[in-house]
Amino acid sequence: MQAAHYIGNKSFEIGEGHAIAPQAGEVRLNVGYVGICGTDMHIYHGVMDQRVAPPQVIGHEVSGTIVELGSGVSDYAIGDKVVVRPLDYCGDCPACDAGNSHVCHNLNFMGIDSAGGFQSSWTVPVKTLHKLPAHVSLKSGALIEPLSVACHDVARSRLKVGEKAVVIGGGPIGQLIAQVGKALGAEVMISELNESRLAFAKEHGIKTVNPVEQDIKAVVNEWTHGKGADVVYEVSGVAPAIDAMTEIAAVRGRICMVAIHSEKQPIDLFQFFWKELELLGARVYEASDFEKAIELVANNKIDIDSFITFTTALPNIGDAFANMDNNPKGMKAVIACNHA
Repeated sequence: MQAAHYIGNKSFEIGEGHAIAPQAGEVRLNVGYVGICGTDMHIYHGVMDQRVAPPQVIGHEVSGTIVELGSGVSDYAIGDKVVVRPLDYCGDCPACDAGNSHVCHNLNFMGIDSAGGFQSSWTVPVKTLHKLPAHVSLKSGALIEPLSVACHDVARSRLKVGEKAVVIGGGPIGQLIAQVGKALGAEVMISELNESRLAFAKEHGIKTVNPVEQDIKAVVNEWTHGKGADVVYEVSGVAPAIDAMTEIAAVRGRICMVAIHSEKQPIDLFQFFWKELELLGARVYEASDFEKAIELVANNKIDIDSFITFTTALPNIGDAFANMDNNPKGMKAVIACNHA
């Protein structure tokens, strides 16, 4: 078997991996496909070396087929197609006790804090698995994880049928949020500067605004007949979006903070007072978000394959990361981990 180790300085080393026999409550997978995430790109750029501790196998958007069962595993069988929810939680901290294991105080984010999926074989806790329906391909399954992020964001925002939402940032997660909102029955607009991403949104039935070329507040007011957006998702991670999110939100609008802002940002708190706004954090996902994502794909509510820009085999992982780094038009790259 093969494994791709991130060794730092935008480099990977392809070498022999090791199939690890599953212990009690674990299964071993033949990894099918692994998507390249924005977090993986941050690792690639070296900004997370202290947390990742290279050389390490990374990757957490994973689909695969079960090939070996540890003792005590009864809900899964050899041959099952699955996706991995890569959160190994302790089950014994205040967050876990409160039913919020996805934000466990001692969370091990698999593929970042421990070995991940860019390898032919991966052994994982059975509690992290979700079954794929027979008609959903493993390639599509690799995008269930990012779609689950979007499902969690939409759930946190309490978006409802008929409401109008603005997504600030049209990268993969922003586009997926828009598609989940649309599937729910809401009306969605994406604010984005990149013309190819604006075109992608339009092709998928989403309204768009370019905040550099247009007055975003005026566009949203016209669209909502002066009300403002019921929900705003901040997905861009840039400072101008912090001002825009409060300006375009309706009275009692909900703002969902999806992006990771590495620096403290000034926020117009007067708008929260004046319009009785809510600010909601959204981090990763829960088990129910994975089930919702699988349902959306299985029922053809979202064309997840249209998000895949290109696919390549594991030995070419370095080229795939470089391509994503230099291709502003790309959405998602997927690595085939058991294909030459």
